[in-house]
Amino acid sequence: MLIETELTPNPATVKFLPGKAVMSSGTRDFATADEAEASPLAEALFTLGDVTGVFFGRDFVSVTVGPGVNWADVKPDVIGILLDHFAGGMPLFKPASAAAISVPAEGEALGYDAADEDIVVQIKELIETRVRPAVANDGGDIVFSGYAEGRVWLKMQGACAGCPSSTATLKNGIEQLLKHYVPEVTEVLAA
Repeated sequence: MLIETELTPNPATVKFLPGKAVMSSGTRDFATADEAEASPLAEALFTLGDVTGVFFGRDFVSVTVGPGVNWADVKPDVIGILLDHFAGGMPLFKPASAAAISVPAEGEALGYDAADEDIVVQIKELIETRVRPAVANDGGDIVFSGYAEGRVWLKMQGACAGCPSSTATLKNGIEQLLKHYVPEVTEVLAA
């Protein structure tokens, strides 16, 4: 089995491609070792000590390391853990751990007024079709968090969280796109 690697715009994050599906649908972001307890793979990666974030995408795993960590020192260990996991056919999540994954109900905790439903539908459609595929190519994801009075809140995940260029991506790319197609949008902010 071969695991390919790709650099991301975030120098602290590397994208690993195992050549098979990681998540059949959705994504999962682990920002702490405590959160990683739901997944044997994420948990194993955090045991390396230098790992500060793990993100599962459709066909990739992004791993983030702490400041000052040299990827040349960590990459062989990460690849070893990924090879063991995927070659061994191990489960991505522990049995009965799906309840630990928090997904807000539609309309709940998303932070928008029901009167803005048409605008929010347009925003979500643009994010899903135009933004998320590009962000996934960089080893991350972007999630709609809210809308109010022309302002859109988006949460960056995976390689995009903490990336030096994430502010520029939000302001120069995503904000301009949303303003162009949804005139009600006046600003895009990080959630």
